[in-house]
Amino acid sequence: MLTKGFAFFAFMVLSQSVFSAADPCCSNPCQNRGVCMTFGHERYECDCTRTGFYGENCTTPEFLTWLRVTLKPSPNTVHYILTHFKGVWNIINNISFLRDAIMRYVLTSRSHLIDSPPTYNSHYGYKSWEAYSNLSYYTRSLPPVGKSCPTPMGVKGKSELPNANLIVEKFLLRRKFIPDPQGTNIMFAFFAQHFTHQFFKTDLKRGAAFTKGLGHGVDLNHVYGESLDRQHKLRLKKDGKLKFQMIDGEMYPPTVKESEVEMMYPPHVPEHIQFAVGQEVFGLVPGLMMYATIWLREHNRVCDILVKEHPEWDDEHIFQTARLILIGETIKIVIEDYVQHLSGYHFKLKFDPQLLFNQKFQYQNRIAAEFNTLYHWHPLLPDTFQINEKEYNYQQFLYNNSVMLEHGISEMVESFTKQTAGRVAGGRNVPAAVFRVAVASVEHSREMRYQSMNEYRKRFMLKPFESFEELTGEKEMSAELESLYGDIDAMELYPGLLVEQPRPGAIFGETMVELGAPFSLKGLMGNPICSPEYWKPSTFGGNVGFDIVNTASLQTLVCNNVKNCPYTSFHVLDSEHTKTATINASSNSAPLEERRHLKLLLVVPSCCGVFFFMK
Repeated sequence: MLTKGFAFFAFMVLSQSVFSAADPCCSNPCQNRGVCMTFGHERYECDCTRTGFYGENCTTPEFLTWLRVTLKPSPNTVHYILTHFKGVWNIINNISFLRDAIMRYVLTSRSHLIDSPPTYNSHYGYKSWEAYSNLSYYTRSLPPVGKSCPTPMGVKGKSELPNANLIVEKFLLRRKFIPDPQGTNIMFAFFAQHFTHQFFKTDLKRGAAFTKGLGHGVDLNHVYGESLDRQHKLRLKKDGKLKFQMIDGEMYPPTVKESEVEMMYPPHVPEHIQFAVGQEVFGLVPGLMMYATIWLREHNRVCDILVKEHPEWDDEHIFQTARLILIGETIKIVIEDYVQHLSGYHFKLKFDPQLLFNQKFQYQNRIAAEFNTLYHWHPLLPDTFQINEKEYNYQQFLYNNSVMLEHGISEMVESFTKQTAGRVAGGRNVPAAVFRVAVASVEHSREMRYQSMNEYRKRFMLKPFESFEELTGEKEMSAELESLYGDIDAMELYPGLLVEQPRPGAIFGETMVELGAPFSLKGLMGNPICSPEYWKPSTFGGNVGFDIVNTASLQTLVCNNVKNCPYTSFHVLDSEHTKTATINASSNSAPLEERRHLKLLLVVPSCCGVFFFMK
């Protein structure tokens, strides 16, 4: 008995010495975005400057803060209001000053949650010039967990995290395909992948904390190339256009051999289908090459319009202006179609940079590592890909551009619009084909020493989960997670996002939306073209180019560049809606002069509501 008592005493002494040697900030004592700073090995202070709180741990609210927090509805309440009362929202959407006021609030309230200028990176958990100026790093919203902390999540949970393979197998891997109840389709899934590849470019040779991207936002380097050398190899050097080839009367990208642009193709891929585009990995699947081809056609189409409008301009002037126009089109499509769909909201989002001109807003952006991690939406992917009456498994689909030539862009758009994507939240919906990618996502998060999911919830003004059952909304997974992690405050960010219970009838859970929305909107509206100096007709070649930007939508992008103008959306719709939408979209692909008169009459749908209104 004495021996056992001595052993217990020794364990307690050892434990106390470990904790006392640890950084006192490991327990994240500073709340409400207060900054923890150590003084010696045992004392800390919280800097509560401009948080709206004061006290030892920044927990006591100032009066105005208390009033705001007391009156502010919860994110789930806001979500409920915006996804119900459709009749009321239809009225608001048609009253310009109300719609503008709400949209302005959406932009400012979300964007202000993102630090600008950036604060941390994976190697600097404190303010430093290196963390600010070194663009080869992803920035960080929260500093990494200190290396001296007693557990991987600070002081909570077990001394070691559970095996990454085990986490993916038990909680993330698909048993049976779970369709997204919001009706998201494969057209959306490929858009998400193609769009984000311009700024999520992890340099795995250096580590998960680093990006290969020179830019940190929407610059369309996936269309034009990251480097100037790649860009010039892709350019035709005539009328501002990009190189292309005609196959069966339709425009496609040039081959690697013709352009001398490096792409990532396995040796077995025939030369004639090794297409060359701005992003070197887009030969991976036909869905990515489909979008790359549409944007190639759009660039050259815009160049034709600019040449007609400005015969005095040289190749370089036409090219640079066309690129700005396509950047504008992309941002408008992302906000009014892509983000709109993901929200499920009845409030109609609006891309109008002028809404922020009288606000305190910085036109710069840095891509955060956490944004990269949360965007791993592998559950969107189906078990097989269906084009017309043909079905492709992953082995048949990968590195197979012949699929695009066999079916044509029109048939691919039509088929991907009809095929439902998977639900992202709720767990157990990652396809087996990307098992290793999911494992790597967990391992990379650990390499960067992310703080716990609850710490990120607090950082983005959400109430932390009190139990695993509250996280998942059920008992089986929650019990297994608790046995592996030991404490809800030790739950990892990436697995937590995928096992979190989805909002009713939605593709995501609360955390995914509330973390992702600020990153997304800051990245989009922080683009230089949205600034007062850029947002004017002369930037885009006059009213003709400005009109292209301001009338852009997913449907018009397709109708202007794809034979037969197939109906498209990010949402699976019934045939009657499809027919009506296609007629409207066809009207919007009329000559520019006609479209100016039609603008008020057109009803081109941007199906369903916003992911990042919230993202």
